[in-house]
Amino acid sequence: MGKLLIVGSLAFDAIETPFGKTGKILGGAATFIGLAATQFRVKSAIVSVVGDDFPQSYLDLLENRDIDISGVEVVKGGKTFYWEGKYHNDLNSRDTLVTELNTLADFNPIVPDDFKNAEVVMLGNLHPNIQMSVIEQMETRPKLVILDTMNFWMNNTWDELMAVIKKIDVITINDEEARQMTEEYSLVKAAAKIQEMGPKFVVIKKGEHGALLFHDGHIFFAPALPLEEVFDPTGAGDTFAGGFSGYLAEAGNITFESMKNAIIQGSNLASFCVEKFGTERMVELQKHEVDARLVQFKELTQFNIELT
Repeated sequence: MGKLLIVGSLAFDAIETPFGKTGKILGGAATFIGLAATQFRVKSAIVSVVGDDFPQSYLDLLENRDIDISGVEVVKGGKTFYWEGKYHNDLNSRDTLVTELNTLADFNPIVPDDFKNAEVVMLGNLHPNIQMSVIEQMETRPKLVILDTMNFWMNNTWDELMAVIKKIDVITINDEEARQMTEEYSLVKAAAKIQEMGPKFVVIKKGEHGALLFHDGHIFFAPALPLEEVFDPTGAGDTFAGGFSGYLAEAGNITFESMKNAIIQGSNLASFCVEKFGTERMVELQKHEVDARLVQFKELTQFNIELT
């Protein structure tokens, strides 16, 4: 059984979409990544930080799914990272109303001893110095280091981001971020430039339009499954990352072909995440549902054609 180390935020989210509004609910990149990864046969651990306002029931939820939380620091008297956002009618765009870093502002990640030899490391969207610190704590070089980032770090910590990107194998970003990072509109050209920065594999997420995988001149495209309803897109990208990294940690082999399957697994799980607010759908998700939807993905993309 492979080991997956997850580094990211455990958080409170407050979300408003055209379908409703929540109060403070469980969120955070590491939460969504961890819950998605539980669909695979892997030993996983989360490295994160929360305040003592973070309910024990949320920690129990993760631990009851066999996620190691010994790397989660609880700061006495501290407040947990909080994000509040409102989605527009198309659900593709949103306004961030409140961001409170709180304990995340001074986060010093400590990798549990039992996961310093993890085969796969999933670095969630955090300050590049935090991501670098985790890489430096690993006792053996992981088979795969995957990094997620965003335009905020590009704007404010470019040099630190470039330093950590040199040490990773896979980067997952969206199309807007890929264009900003490279100043190339063409995603093919953008991916080629990013590979020159260090990552051997580049995953560019396009939301409801699927995801692209680039490696050594090869390109693979996975569509997003057309859904009747999208309720809340929050966490979909992190759920994708959890499915992607969880599958590869279970598979153990890192090839372009296994990456293709990982992209499909990630897209499949993300399609469930958006069906309810926050983590609700991922918490109740059953394996038979995951398998049935994988069949839908296969039917969506498979075809026979005769070439003359």
